[in-house]
Amino acid sequence: MQTTSRSSPARPGPAPRPDPAADDEPTDASLIAASRTDSERFAGLFQRHAQEIMRYVARRLGRDAAEDVVAETFLVAFHQRHRYDAARPDARPWLYGIATNLIRRHRRAEVRALRVLARGGLDPVTEPFTDAVENRVQAGARSRALAAAIAGLPAKQREVLLLVTWAGLTYDEVAEALGVPSGTVRSRMNRIRRKLRDALGKEDHDG
Repeated sequence: MQTTSRSSPARPGPAPRPDPAADDEPTDASLIAASRTDSERFAGLFQRHAQEIMRYVARRLGRDAAEDVVAETFLVAFHQRHRYDAARPDARPWLYGIATNLIRRHRRAEVRALRVLARGGLDPVTEPFTDAVENRVQAGARSRALAAAIAGLPAKQREVLLLVTWAGLTYDEVAEALGVPSGTVRSRMNRIRRKLRDALGKEDHDG
C-alpha cells in the first residue's frame, strides 16, 4: 500500500491556517459545499475559524459583545452557505465581512474602547507605524496617540485598517470582505497611513 508523507512546518502567528493543498485537509469551500447536504459538516468551519474571529472581534468590542457577534456571524454564515462562491477556497474574508457588518452595530462601544486605549494602553495595532528601535516610553506615547487617531477615523477607514492589522487580511481579502474594489482598499490605506503618521508627528512635536 502506498503511503503519502505530510510535512507540517510550524507557522508564525497565533492562528495558523490549515493547508488547503493537503490531501486530507478539505478547503473551507469544500466544507461549506458539503454542509449544504449535511449540515453537521458546517461545524468544521466553526472549529477552524471561530477562535480567530473571536480574537478579532474581542479586540474591537470586548469579550462580552464579541461572544454574541461571533455566534451571530456563524449563524448568518450557516444560513447563507448556499450562496457561498465555491471558487474561493478560503472563507476567512467572507466570515470577516459578516462579522464586520455585525460590528457596525457597536461602533460607539468600539470608539469608547479606543479612547480608553488612548488614555494609557498599549496595543500591537500600532506596531506597523512605529520604529522598532524606540524605547518603551516612546512606543507607549505613540501607541496612545495612534489609538486616539484610530478612534477619530471614519468608520469605513477604521474597518480597513483593523482588518489589515488585526485580522491579518491582505488588501485583496479586505476588498472581498467589504465588497469593494481592491483599489478602494489601497487608497483608503494610503489616506489612513498619512493620518496616523501625522498623529505621530504631532505627538513628537508636542513631546
